[in-house]
Amino acid sequence: MRHEVLEFLAPRAGGRYLDCTFGGGGHSRAILTAAADTQVVALDRDPAAAARGAILDEEFAGRFALIRRNFGGLGEFDLGSFDGVLFDLGVSSFQLDDTSRGFSFREDAPADMRMDPGSGVSAAQWLETATTEMLVRAIRDFGEERHWRRVVRALEAARTTGLLQRTGSLAAVIAEAIPARDRRTGKLHPATLSFQGLRIAVNDELGALERALPAAFDRLRSGGVLCAISFHSLEDRMVKQLFRRWCGQPLSADDATPQQFRTRVAEPLTRRPVTPGGAEVAANLRSRSAKLRALRKL
Repeated sequence: MRHEVLEFLAPRAGGRYLDCTFGGGGHSRAILTAAADTQVVALDRDPAAAARGAILDEEFAGRFALIRRNFGGLGEFDLGSFDGVLFDLGVSSFQLDDTSRGFSFREDAPADMRMDPGSGVSAAQWLETATTEMLVRAIRDFGEERHWRRVVRALEAARTTGLLQRTGSLAAVIAEAIPARDRRTGKLHPATLSFQGLRIAVNDELGALERALPAAFDRLRSGGVLCAISFHSLEDRMVKQLFRRWCGQPLSADDATPQQFRTRVAEPLTRRPVTPGGAEVAANLRSRSAKLRALRKL
């Protein structure tokens, strides 16, 4: 949704922008080329992003900087203020396509799933030690897997067998826990939702987003724009509720707080989330679940 992001950010000559999710660098490049002398500071916890960042650093000398940090720690270091901030959440195509990283079960690989392989524990280690409550949260809440009870029981039973160590055997354990009728009729591989939930848990993706959104808003200059692209309902809900709070809007249908008691520090640029058009989905199927929300700081 690069075109839509640029429409909302509207990069101006000499403007300063923060790309909290560098990934392949597509959004950073678009901002750098949208107007003269724009500057971009980008964050990415994945060490593999450094090589892609070096290309932009050489091409846009003095205008681009990539910092190897998790955006969840944005509130802990001073980067100055910005005219626009962008989050493009979830796992990047580079991470998905590198089967050795363990995000996918298309090919057998160590079950790692870490966005920063040098930090924290791998999915395989996490699965061997996670409490039942942690597993339920990952599979039921983060993965939104309907058969979460069966999957959790299967994962606990597979501990110490070696079956949780590699993506192929892990996917098989999960798939076998799904009732046969759903394995046959489902559009997705039976392990897809559980892999998503495990990845979110291993990387503390929702916790990082909860910490980063307020820190990003604080770093916006007056009139600055905050954009967030989400691919998961829990991410989108968090973005939606924070945006509504900052815009002085009810958080839900049950929110009866009188308007005079609301604090309005931003204006919405999207009344409803912007979704990709048919042409973009056809060109990039992974974009089909994307939702873009944007606001302007007053």
